[in-house]
Amino acid sequence: MKKIILTISFLALIVISFVIVVRSSTYNPPEVSELKEKFSPSSKSKVDHSNFQILNQNFEKPQDVTKACISCHTTRHREVMNSSHWNWERPEYIPGKGIVYLGKKNAVNNFCIGTQSNEQACAKCHIGFGMNENGFSFTDSTNIDCMVCHDNSGSYVKANNMGGYPDPALNLNEIAHLIGRPTRDNCGVCHFYGGGGNNVKHGDLDSEMFQPDRELDVHMAVEGANLVCVDCHETEAHQISGKVYSLASMNVNRNDCEQCHTDRPHKNEIINEHTIKVACQTCHIPTYAKASSTKMYWDWSTAGRLKDGKPYSEEDSLGNHNYLSIKGSFVWGNNLKPDYIWFNGTADHYLLGDKIEDTTKALILNQLYGSYNDRTAKIIPVKIHRAKQIFDPVNMYLIQPHLYSDKKGEGAFWVDFNWQEASERGMENIGLPYSGRYSFIETQMFWPINHQVSPKEESLQCTDCHSRENSRLAGLNDFYMPGRDYSSFVDNLGMIIILLSILGIMIHGSIRIFLFYSRKKK
Repeated sequence: MKKIILTISFLALIVISFVIVVRSSTYNPPEVSELKEKFSPSSKSKVDHSNFQILNQNFEKPQDVTKACISCHTTRHREVMNSSHWNWERPEYIPGKGIVYLGKKNAVNNFCIGTQSNEQACAKCHIGFGMNENGFSFTDSTNIDCMVCHDNSGSYVKANNMGGYPDPALNLNEIAHLIGRPTRDNCGVCHFYGGGGNNVKHGDLDSEMFQPDRELDVHMAVEGANLVCVDCHETEAHQISGKVYSLASMNVNRNDCEQCHTDRPHKNEIINEHTIKVACQTCHIPTYAKASSTKMYWDWSTAGRLKDGKPYSEEDSLGNHNYLSIKGSFVWGNNLKPDYIWFNGTADHYLLGDKIEDTTKALILNQLYGSYNDRTAKIIPVKIHRAKQIFDPVNMYLIQPHLYSDKKGEGAFWVDFNWQEASERGMENIGLPYSGRYSFIETQMFWPINHQVSPKEESLQCTDCHSRENSRLAGLNDFYMPGRDYSSFVDNLGMIIILLSILGIMIHGSIRIFLFYSRKKK
């Protein structure tokens, strides 16, 4: 019987060892050379657009360039006009609200608040021409700005406060000849400067990402894989994969690391088991805002102060605005540790006109859902942007103020510096009642950190989280984590098991000794 048990145990040990070896060797992370080989060739345009006669004309206005584009690309304009980049909205299901069209047209943020009645300024980051508060034709294909996404000359730029039109000084003929696959320049000119400046909004997207080194981002590093945005944000029929979390409520069309790295990216199987509940970014992006400062707090209530009747600004030692008359006071951060939350890919969003239930606590503008008990949720790193912004204390909803105008006397706060007039004009423009009273309320927005992945040797170690003091996950207390949490029951149970084990060994040894001497006497 002893021999059978020993044989079975030995075979079981062999099987277990084999499984461990096989599972731990099922995946090897892609080398930089492999990523270069996969993506680099596709980044070069295969077409010399200067050879097309239709592009060798004198373009008097940008719409003429678009007409030339769609004369060859005969269906692409329909694809663009079906995208959220064009429509500034898309259908989303929000719990408690049902299916709504969600986007910049009706969502509120706690940076520049919203596009409504401020389109002429905000449209600098719209893929169209001629947007202003008097309207915009979303059905006119000639208003599509092909160049903003496909210019490969590096010279194309939208003009400030011109409703999405390009800088009048640009040579559209030269730009039309240098058209190709979108580069980091095309995406970054809007996404790196969201919120009114470099790295203001996201915290992990800044101007340094145009030409990053390995310390800033291992994937986009020029001397590394040198990936561009559309290598990960793959696009089909002008539908770009991945959705910004401030404007997406459903867990569909998300981008994740598993696209390339699979769900078992490590040779160490114990680490792989962590990926069930921990997102890759949590360990591999230990800090954000590594190269440029990011805005952490925005106080609109202090805006409107003037010096000698004129707006002014104050800067810190790094050149960041501490104060702007048109926007208020700011707090910035550098090289920051993220906050951590549970996220299952679904979210709620504050929309214009939504009632505020409790003014004694911060209003969350994009509630990201998830918990430990949620099977699909993972721990992710986030930037939490806090602000104090204007609201109507009678109607109990946020105010969309009229901010921009190119002349005085139209109630635009950035020109007239009058909150009462800006509120009246802004709410009139969006068709919501204004009580005539305004106040300010604390708000929060969650911005998941997905970019600026650090080199693997700088990723988090076990003790960064599994630690009694200064644990990275100290704020997540809906589960028990070894090394971080103390449980008298678990500790006492462990001590009892250890003592029983020692006692068992002593009893077993004593019996063996007793039996040994008993046989000797016989």
